Amino acid sequence: MRLTGAEIKDEELLQQIKQGSKQAFNILYERHWETTYANAYKRLKDHPQSQDIVQDIFVHIWLKQEELSIRNISAYLAVSVKNRVFKAVAKQDLISPFLDILQQLPATYSETDANIRWKEFYRSYEAILKALPSKRQVIFRLRFQEDLPTKVIANKLGLSVKTVQNQLGKAIEQLRVSLIHLMAIMVVFFSDN
Repeated sequence: MRLTGAEIKDEELLQQIKQGSKQAFNILYERHWETTYANAYKRLKDHPQSQDIVQDIFVHIWLKQEELSIRNISAYLAVSVKNRVFKAVAKQDLISPFLDILQQLPATYSETDANIRWKEFYRSYEAILKALPSKRQVIFRLRFQEDLPTKVIANKLGLSVKTVQNQLGKAIEQLRVSLIHLMAIMVVFFSDN
């Protein structure tokens, strides 16, 4: 049976998706992607990151189709966007101030002593990154040092967007304690100037 979007309710689509229907999934996606994207974008004001979140949500629905029990897809999508935006902002809040400080330090501290401290700090930062597995390190650098969206990284490295997102999550978890410790050292190093 050929389905069209107008002929079937979301609940029926969800039941068919549970049974593995790609066609039902495509209809559900087409029906809800725009609203889901708008919901993410109004919170993030970032096109690529909003697209990543929407794609991640729908990939999750497809991959977990047999396990998920969704009664109201609109409510499910709204809550999923909210949760994923929160996680994305939390990750960004952890990393962005750190990288902003890294970019500003050389210009701010030009004295010889401060330059030596900066070099020591940067060596420590690089050592922490080099301790990551090589693929994870490359993904982390592309995302947070070159500011590339996950979709671009995935295309560049021949990986799925989900793999890139998973590797970024693992990298951030690995680096969290080390970066916080390193930032504390940095505050001590630079506070006496």
